[in-house]
Amino acid sequence: MADPRGFMTTPRAVAARRPVEERISDWHEVYPETPGRAVLPIIQTQAGRCMDCGIPFCHSGCPLGNLIPEWNDLIWRDEWRGALERLHATNNFPEFTGRLCPAPCETACVVGISRDPVTIKNVEVAIIDKAWDDRRVLPEQASWHTLKTVAIVGSGPSGLAAAQQLTRAGHTVVVYERADEIGGLLRYGIPEFKMEKDVIDRRLKQMRLEGTIFKTGVTIGTDITFAELRERFDAVVLAIGSTVARDLSVPGRELSGIHQAMEYLPQANRVARGKEVVDQILATGKDVVIIGGGDTGADCLGTAIRQKAKSVTQLEIMPTPSTARPESQPWPTYPMVYRVSSAHEEGGERLYAVNTGAFVGDEESGVTGLRVSEVTLVDGRFTPREGTEREIPAQLVLLAMGFTGPERTAIEQLGLETDARGNIARNDSYETNVPGVFVCGDAGRGQSLIVWAIAEGRSAANGVDAYLSGSSKLPRPIPPTARPLAV
Repeated sequence: MADPRGFMTTPRAVAARRPVEERISDWHEVYPETPGRAVLPIIQTQAGRCMDCGIPFCHSGCPLGNLIPEWNDLIWRDEWRGALERLHATNNFPEFTGRLCPAPCETACVVGISRDPVTIKNVEVAIIDKAWDDRRVLPEQASWHTLKTVAIVGSGPSGLAAAQQLTRAGHTVVVYERADEIGGLLRYGIPEFKMEKDVIDRRLKQMRLEGTIFKTGVTIGTDITFAELRERFDAVVLAIGSTVARDLSVPGRELSGIHQAMEYLPQANRVARGKEVVDQILATGKDVVIIGGGDTGADCLGTAIRQKAKSVTQLEIMPTPSTARPESQPWPTYPMVYRVSSAHEEGGERLYAVNTGAFVGDEESGVTGLRVSEVTLVDGRFTPREGTEREIPAQLVLLAMGFTGPERTAIEQLGLETDARGNIARNDSYETNVPGVFVCGDAGRGQSLIVWAIAEGRSAANGVDAYLSGSSKLPRPIPPTARPLAV
């Protein structure tokens, strides 16, 4: 145990963000330089708050099974190399999760039962950012090659994790991405102010040096059919995500000015990286309404503020969450509580228990507003409250209501079975009903967290390696028959 009294004597402290007035004028990360550097002055004392409890529930809170007490102890002792080794033992991309994961490990922290939990996420990102600064993140090349080939479709966190694991196991791995750059939603779904894309590029350089092959601008299903891909490779991994966006079928949906969030955010990301986008969807000078209160909605909020929107309103049909853990969601579960992201600090209005009944506007002007009403939950259904109808002005509406499942092309071309939720069905080895075809990430489990995506990619790599080699020594963070619903 690092500091035996640390959890009692040291208060929780987190990385300070840049002033709002400064950060909304650019697209850089909201922390000074990087999140890791921002917390370095306090990181050792914060790591010392870890009480090295007998049963570290943070392990179960993290789908990757991160060895949190071990690297907290090592950081307290100023042993950064050892901490990096323990961090990388379970997580291929801690610089991604340290920036983007909502940290279910912290809500499962034993210290959090009666005090503020350990700042696990801050310690994690400090370890990896310092390692990159010190040039200690090096390629890990396989000692021998199996002469087996694997195609991975999709280059999000799940596909990249599977690719790195299988490359290190000695297989020849080719990652196919239909966009012009590798990264999936990490590249074009996550705004720069949450994670600058240089963070992805430096990891991709490591993977290329290890031997992973990347092919961009290739749409599997069109340029190459999924059946042809299966014939060319010894195994295929589908990491195609859950990209069919949930829509809102109410009167006026056909009006111009109403867009899915994933039409809006990728364009902003491209422009922030210096690329040209013809007819870009812009919030500049407009009243913007975002329908959906999750992370994607917050990303739209921060983007619209940086584009100098006139006003931004975020709507959520659920009631306002409690600021305290609900009794129905006891420790160590991940509670649904009121959270304030960096984007929410920057402006905009959040409205809860509100339902959109119709979009207002005309063919010439496009959308000009929304008709909304307050709702209450009665017998599992949202019921409008009489006398609460009103109109909210909007010249741009962004739908950020989540996703319903993967695109159907792979399912139809390969004859894949699906589960009751429309996701691609798989067994405990992540193999589909088609031999040699595996699925991981959101395409198999449904829309979920980045930490689940990486855990699924690592676990699927274990299944693919065993399929190709007869057995596998690759770690498997998610044991068989133990894949709970998404957090």
